[in-house]
Parts: sequence; C-alpha cells; structure tokens
Amino acid sequence: MTLCTPARTTNRPRIQRPHSPPEGPRRFRVAGADLSASVAVFLIALPLSLGIALATGAPLQAGLVAAAVGGLVAGRFGGSPLQVSGPAAGLTVVTAELIQRYGWRTTCAITVLAGLTQLALSALRVARSALAVSPAIVHGMLAGIGVTIALAQLHIVLGGTPQSSAVDNALGLPAQLAHTQPAALVISALTVAVLLCWPRLPGRAGRLARKTPAALVAVAGATAVAALAGLAVPRVDLPSWSSHALPGLPEGPVLGIAAGVLTITLVTSVQSLLSAVAVDKLVAARGDLGRGVPRSDLDRELAGQGAANVLSGALGGLPVAGVAVRSVANVSAGAVSRASTMLHGLWIVLAALLLVPVLDLIPLPALAALVMVVGIQMVSITHIRTVTRHREVVVYAVTLTGVVLVGILEGVALGIAVAIAVALHRLARTRITREERDGRQLLHVRGQLTFLAVPRLSRALHQLPRGSDVVVELDGSFMDHAAYEALSDWTAGHLAHGGTVETTGPSGARIAEPGPVTASASHPCCRPWTPWHNHQCGEKPVATTGATEPAETTEPGRTAGPRRTKGLHLASGIGKFQRNTAPLVRDELARLAREGQRPSQLFLTCADSRLVTSMITSSGPGDLFTVRNVGNLVPLPGEESGDDSVAAAIEYAVDVLRVESITVCGHSGCGAMQALLSGSPDDPPTPLRRWLRHGRPSLERMASRRHAWARISGRLPADAVEQLCLTNVVQQLEHLRAYEPVARRLAEGTLTLHGVYFHVGEAQAYLLSGTDEVHSYDDVFTQVMPTGHLEPARAS
Repeated sequence: MTLCTPARTTNRPRIQRPHSPPEGPRRFRVAGADLSASVAVFLIALPLSLGIALATGAPLQAGLVAAAVGGLVAGRFGGSPLQVSGPAAGLTVVTAELIQRYGWRTTCAITVLAGLTQLALSALRVARSALAVSPAIVHGMLAGIGVTIALAQLHIVLGGTPQSSAVDNALGLPAQLAHTQPAALVISALTVAVLLCWPRLPGRAGRLARKTPAALVAVAGATAVAALAGLAVPRVDLPSWSSHALPGLPEGPVLGIAAGVLTITLVTSVQSLLSAVAVDKLVAARGDLGRGVPRSDLDRELAGQGAANVLSGALGGLPVAGVAVRSVANVSAGAVSRASTMLHGLWIVLAALLLVPVLDLIPLPALAALVMVVGIQMVSITHIRTVTRHREVVVYAVTLTGVVLVGILEGVALGIAVAIAVALHRLARTRITREERDGRQLLHVRGQLTFLAVPRLSRALHQLPRGSDVVVELDGSFMDHAAYEALSDWTAGHLAHGGTVETTGPSGARIAEPGPVTASASHPCCRPWTPWHNHQCGEKPVATTGATEPAETTEPGRTAGPRRTKGLHLASGIGKFQRNTAPLVRDELARLAREGQRPSQLFLTCADSRLVTSMITSSGPGDLFTVRNVGNLVPLPGEESGDDSVAAAIEYAVDVLRVESITVCGHSGCGAMQALLSGSPDDPPTPLRRWLRHGRPSLERMASRRHAWARISGRLPADAVEQLCLTNVVQQLEHLRAYEPVARRLAEGTLTLHGVYFHVGEAQAYLLSGTDEVHSYDDVFTQVMPTGHLEPARAS
C-alpha cells in the first residue's frame, strides 16, 4: 500500500458532526475560580473607583457607576474576557479638565459621544491600528498622566486643594507644605505605608495576609484609625441616588466639545486595547497556559468599551476603559471566563446600594494617597529601561513633558511627531566604512540602504581598487530598489574587471550577491535545500562506471530521459556534504561527540518524506531527539505487542536525556490517516494495518459527540482527512500522558507537551493552543506567523 495515494471513497464511513452541541436547557454556571476572582477584583475596584472620582472632581457616585457599568457591560460584550474595565487613572486628568471647563453634565454627554465614536470605529474594524502607536508614546502618555495625578493628589494628602494644572500644582507645593494639616498627613502617611509594606509581608502569615488586596487594607485601616482617634478630616459624602446628576445637552464651543470627545476616545481606546494585549500575555504565561480562555478580539473589545461609555455617561458615570491593575488581579486570581468581570460589577452595585453608611466613613486623604501612589506607579522604571534599550527615550521624554505641560492630546501629538522624526533619521542614517584586511577590501555598511544613501554608497564602491577581492558587509534590515540597483551595477562591473565580490550579513554569513538574474539562478529546483532535493539542477548524471541504463519510456512517443546510474544520487549527495557542509559543521559535531547529545525536546512526527524536521523547526545537530513512524502514533503503554520502540524512545528521552518538552507533529495529506478513514474491518491484518490500529482512538474521538471538532486558525478543517490529522495530534498527546515517566515529569512541572500541525501545501505550521491538560471543549490550532508570534484563533 502506498500511503501517499488518494484515499478511497467507496468504503469511507460517513462521519457527520454538528458544529454545536445539542440544544438543551441552558444554565448560567459560575466557576469557583471566577467567583473568588470577582471578589478580589471588587475589593480593589471599590476604593480605587472612589479615589479616581475624587481626583477628577466628579461626584463620588460617578466612580461607582463607571465601575459597575464597566464590569457588567464591557465584561459582557467586550472581546477580552478577563479584562476588567472601569474608571481608569489614565483618564483622571482629561475628565478633570472637562469638568472644570464645561461642567459635570456636559462631561457626561461627552462620554456618551466618545462611546458612540468607539462603536463607529469598531464597525470600521480599525482596532488593530491603535497598536501601531509607538509604545514609547503610550508609556510616555501614561507617565505624564501619572505625574499630573501625583502632583494634584499631593495637595489633598497635605490637607489642601489641588490647582487646575500640573504646573500650578508644582509651583504651589511650597506654600502647601507651609500649611500642612497634621490629621490629613497622618491618614495619608498611614495609607501609603500600608500600600507599600503589605505586599512585602514575610513568612507564611504574610502569604495568607497578602490574599487581601493592599488597597482595601490601606483604606480600611486609615478609616478605622480616623474613626477611633476622632481625627477631623474630610470624609466621603455620597449623596442620595435620587439627586444623582445625569447628562445634559453639551454646552460650549463645538471645537472644544469635539476635542474632548476625541481625547476621551483616544485615551480610552488605546489604553483598553493595549491592556487587552497585555492580558493575553498574562493569561498565556499563567500556570494553566490560559486553557479555555480565548484570545482577545480587539474590534469586539472596542465595541464593548464604546457600549460601556455610552451607558456610563447616560447614567452619570465617569468614562470607562480597560484597567491594568484590576485586570492583572483578575488573571492572577485564576479567573477563567467573563463571569468574574461581570460579578465584580454586580458586587459594586450592591455595595453602592447597601454600604453607603460604611463608605461615608472613608477619609478623603486616604483615597487621595491611594490615587497618588497609583499615579507614581504609572511612571514605570521597566518602561523607561525598555524605551532606553530601544533608543526611544527622546520620544518618551517629549510625550511625558508635553502631557504634563500642555495636555494629553497635544503631548501625544508631539510624541508622534518626534517618533516620526526619529524613524526618518534612522532610515536616512547610514554609515559606510572601508578597511583592508589580509589583502581583501572590506566595506562595512551600517544602517538601512535607501536612495538617500546611494551617493555615498556609490562613491565608496568606486574608490575600491579594480580587480581586488571585495567583501561587502550589510548590517541592516532594508534595501530599497535604488540601492539594490547601485550595488548590482557596481558588482557586475567589478566582476568584469577580474575582481571578486562577496556580500555578507552582520554575522559574516554569506548572502546572495546582487546581480542580474540568470537562467540558472531562476531554475525551479535551485532552492536553499537543493542538496536534499531529488534533482540536480540540470546536471547530467555521469556514470562512474561509464555506463548508463536505457531511457525510460513514460508515454508513446515521449521519454523521460536516461535513468540515473544506480547509487549515483546517494554518492553525489554524500560528496556534496563532504565538500560543502562538513567543513561548516565539523567543529560543532566534534563538540557533540565529546560532550554527548543534550537535545531540548523529543520530536515525534510522521515518516512522510515531505516532513523535514530540521527545516520546519530551524534546528541543527543535537537540538532534537526525533522519532518518526507512520502516522506519528504514540501507542498506549502495553499496546505495542512486542514492539516497544516508541515507548523506549519516550523513556530514554524523558528519563535519560531529560528533554524539556515533547512535540507531536502531524501534517496535511497524511497517508496513514487516509488509510484509517478508508479502512474496513475485513482488510487483511498486514503489518501496516496492525500498526494503524493505534490510530483508531483518534478516529473514535473525531466521531464522538463528547469532543468538539478541532479548528485550524479559526476555521473548520477542509475535509475529513484534515480533521482526522488534527484530531490525531490531540489524541496522541493524551496517549503520552499515560506513560509513567511523562506523567511524573508533568506533575513536577519540568516537562511540557506541544502539538504541531504542518500544512505541506501551504508550508505553514500551526501550534495547538493549551496542551497542558486534556482538551474537553476546544482544540484550536493557531497559525505561527513569520515574526514568531501566533495569530489569534478566530471563532468559527
């Protein structure tokens, strides 16, 4: 039987699977992890919401409205299930300025208009465009907002009243220090001390205590001290909900209102989308690898934020955005669905209705100190190090300064202008140096080669002696057409005068020299893997014995040419290895011979000749411990019937070589899977059929109603063969867990399992999402992009 032949259709069983589970009574179920996570997030959100409302100058109830709407509306309709939305510290400065300029009712109307704008942007599917903003600009904007918040809240911490701008607050600090209120300073100092020390409590008791949020402990402790000591400090005063202010028609200049809408839209959208991306990274890094948690749909997330802002503004609440602090707490608490976010919003509603007497005891300086610490933390040392490492500290500093001195919209515009200038400078800045080494001319080109650098490049090239041996080292990631033509023309002329030209990358690796495309260069079989290919690029085989076999006739009147001399291709390939490849790998292989093999992973894949494991994984000698068999099957322990080769390889790799991961790699068009589908119980028990019985669990899994069909990059498989190929990878991973060495290492946390599907026709690899546990509902293969990232799996 030839495994690569098309599958027979006469005996193939008809497998019909519904795309959704059978309909039945639907119940709203809440996982225990979601319930506990919602409580943890609620305890953080309650004091922060009041503090942010205080910092903006809005009614304190507006913070609770925004927190409740963010949890219930954005949590239900947003595209990031574990992101928590609500009033954000990054919006404090914007909202405070709008309230001061236009009043609270108009600010609520601006929030509604900003939400409608977000809904329109979501309909246009431009959410990912927000990610094109340089991280240096975003971090600089948040840092500038943090500085502004800290300066304003410092006045309340000292017992005074903040001014209208960051500059005025900075200039007014000396006078405020001279008139400090001792009671307010004591409460604020206590709050800050608890916030900073609580996460650092040592010992087992400290670990237990840290389960209670520091923000809640700090505010509750300050409230208790103020009440017991009878300190005369201003306290929270929640008015009756019957007198709660609702939005009115916008009153003010049209351009000013439009600028406010644009600012709210920009800040809330960018912050929410960046926070959603960060939440995805946190979920993927969690112990369960985010099993069952879908990746964020950014356009849907933007729509959810828009709906939340429309409702929050209409109910008299603050603008809503995705909040990093609460989202991190939600992920860290083990939340697994959007139920945790929605429940946190429900707890906010109950607290706003039932805990008003308790909330009225909270001292305002405690809330101000809490928000001040949050503002200071927005100036992240990690972000500063990152932008410094990427040489974008100028963009960061300009954005921060602009936000503090002028305003958010103006500061972001300044940051974008500087970022563009820096990018153009990098694009136009090219260093060309020349030196002579060992009789060869070395021309070093540092930076991007664009038309702007062509005059200097051409001048440097023509200064090289005619007929000399030249090495051109290109240390850049881009070369435009003008630079390519200049280098190509000079290369052709230099070669014509008897010189040699070698073009290398920054590591010294040789790359193709620019030059005219010849017939041989465009030959269809001239590829990077030519030494392994079943062609010789037009070379006629020369028999070592001087004789060739007769031509092989394929059709009447047509011949396929002379047959190859027996053994010529193998000998030719070995000869090419010895001549071209062996000198490059000899040192590495000598080291491996001395030290022994230390592969990082066991790679179990199919014996199909089209799967070149080293090419797919970009691996070299000593990297992979590879096991290949027909159908990439992993028989269950004790099922191999005398042939323990796969079990022996697993035991050797896991216990002796101590590999860190095991990968099961299937592929499209697998002949073994076709044979499984087309097989019949009456087929004779050939060795192949006896081996393929280990794949029957995959066939049963595909037909079972207990398992959802596997999806590939958000789509259903093209046919039953592709579905079985995908399902087989998932099933063999389950078989791996039945091996005692694998189960033991998984329990220790020193081994991981991965599933890969390689589509041969597309030359595209797909990675199985979340293989740390047996999949009960969702087997999704996500596309591995050229940049090394994974494409989000879209819901089918």
